[in-house]
Amino acid sequence: MIARFRQKNTYSVLYYFVLIFIVASFLVRLVLLFFSIRKADLGLLALCRIFGEGLLFDIGVASFFVAPYSLYLLILPAKWNNSIINRIITYVAFTLAVLILMFSFFAEFTFWQEFESRFNFIAVDYLIYTFEVINNINESYPLPLLIGGMLIITLGVVLIFKKRKIFFASFHGSFKFLTRLVISSAIILIALMYAAVVDNSFAETSANRYQNELAKAGIYSFFSAFKSNELNYVEFYRQVDNGKAFAIVRDQLKDSGTVFNKDSLSIKRNISALVNNVTKPNVIMITIESLSADFMTHFGNTQALTPVLDSMANISTLFTNMYATGSRTVRGMEALSLGIPPTPGNSIVRRSDNDNLTTIGHIFQQQEYQTGFFYGGDGYFDNMNRYFSNNDFIVTDRGRNILKADKLKGLRNIIPDSLVHFENAWGICDEDLYDAVIRDADETFKKGKLFYDFVMTTSNHRPFTYPPGKIDILSGTGREGAVKYTDYAIGQFLKKIKDKPWFRNTVIIFVADHCSNSAGKNEIDITKYHIPAIIYNPRDTVGGIIEKMCSQIDLYPTLLSTWNWNYTSNLYGQNVLSTSYKPRILLGTYQKLAYMRNDSLVILSPQQKVETYKYRKDTNEQIPMPEVEEVVAEAIANYQTAYYLFKSGGLKK
Repeated sequence: MIARFRQKNTYSVLYYFVLIFIVASFLVRLVLLFFSIRKADLGLLALCRIFGEGLLFDIGVASFFVAPYSLYLLILPAKWNNSIINRIITYVAFTLAVLILMFSFFAEFTFWQEFESRFNFIAVDYLIYTFEVINNINESYPLPLLIGGMLIITLGVVLIFKKRKIFFASFHGSFKFLTRLVISSAIILIALMYAAVVDNSFAETSANRYQNELAKAGIYSFFSAFKSNELNYVEFYRQVDNGKAFAIVRDQLKDSGTVFNKDSLSIKRNISALVNNVTKPNVIMITIESLSADFMTHFGNTQALTPVLDSMANISTLFTNMYATGSRTVRGMEALSLGIPPTPGNSIVRRSDNDNLTTIGHIFQQQEYQTGFFYGGDGYFDNMNRYFSNNDFIVTDRGRNILKADKLKGLRNIIPDSLVHFENAWGICDEDLYDAVIRDADETFKKGKLFYDFVMTTSNHRPFTYPPGKIDILSGTGREGAVKYTDYAIGQFLKKIKDKPWFRNTVIIFVADHCSNSAGKNEIDITKYHIPAIIYNPRDTVGGIIEKMCSQIDLYPTLLSTWNWNYTSNLYGQNVLSTSYKPRILLGTYQKLAYMRNDSLVILSPQQKVETYKYRKDTNEQIPMPEVEEVVAEAIANYQTAYYLFKSGGLKK
């Protein structure tokens, strides 16, 4: 019967591939269970659940793998089954699929040994740091032998299929189109059902984390992590009691005129000014791509790259000791719009369920401002359009990616070709972007409304190209030219608006989203997060310097305090000018979360790892030191509560 089945079945290779995948996945799950058998608290029901739910996920992964091949078999005419083209395609596709499976199974064993977990956002993160990861694996394992072993196993599977005439059965199959339509449709529908309905959290029903992880499938977990963009803080980082964590954070945030709501697991509070002299200027925040502090003369640069910004710093409020929360634009956007610490995984800007949050835009809207987000590229990238539009901003972007339409709740304005003079892969030049900001400001002013604009530039980004003839450095030759053009464009912007009727009542903020690079001698190099922040007020050109160490998230709490605003806050940022302010910064990568109070540095990592250092700013050294319980507790409390509030909806309006 089996031999007869193999001789006639067009789908023979597909069926047997699914079979070997499920068997191999069962064996992987069995080995992982053996690794953690003492921690999994196993009983008969737990075993049934682990392997039952595991089979469910394995069927889903198998359907994802074979769905494209089933579609291929559907459209392939039966008379071409035994053609040389079909033979080549089938052998190559099968060999690649088996090799991918072998690699993923090997990766699961090594990942489990390190994290005792199926793939999560750390695995996704590893794709970003491929060079470092491959070197680490090569130093930890005999990589040539392992790769050779995977190739031998793959070749062995192909030879077994050939010897058992499974390929022969497929090449000589004679299923009619209607039969193929039923089989292929069923397979594709199963794959679509899994993609739409079966969430990875389906396996998270036990109080024992090991049982939950064993029930999952590695590849399914990987794509789930990629989709969700996050790393579960509760599972992988050291914690304190939630009540204690919120008590610590609330103690840090308390200030004169601050009244917290009654929910102890919240930081939402009403902030009241001590005087009634309220100021309501227009606000344009120019968030400058990759502007490290050390590009400015004020911070020691000798190349004269930023003459405009340096001159503005002389007549403005200058933060000399501010640090970004991350090393990507979306992380800077998160800090400047939400005012929260960086949670593990990706920025909230890129995650799901990130709408209707208590953003800075919401605070300005409550004060009857029109709020806008301006971006020189296509805001579909990094989920910018959806995030800002669904959080109280009117989006203005290049908007060329018509096929990838955003689901926007708010309005959207597209910058047309007729108003663009220069454009590269990342978007229009800064001058064209500022022109869009000016046009919008003119229209809003005519309506008699105040405006708050979040402007995100792109010119200081690889490939470092900009309009020719603007500066004395040739376009496309390097970062220095891009920085100088970025500064030049700011100068042109200021010249164009100085005679506008709204200019005198407009505060302009210049702040970086992050530094130009984050690589340094330390894994988290503090110097690579140092950014400039300048607050220019045309009505007050005396200038001043704020030297206290602070974070990006402190920008607006400080600014709003100087305007004597009364507002409801969900911000983790603090008023740096307050006498009760204690200098601290929060920053991180996808996995590592850093907290530094004065010179005490705490780094939190997965596997509940905590490292503590004394930071020497003059030499940029991180000297290992014993844990200071109070500082470690503050670090944990800030990140733990931020994760809790986002996941529980506590950051919603």
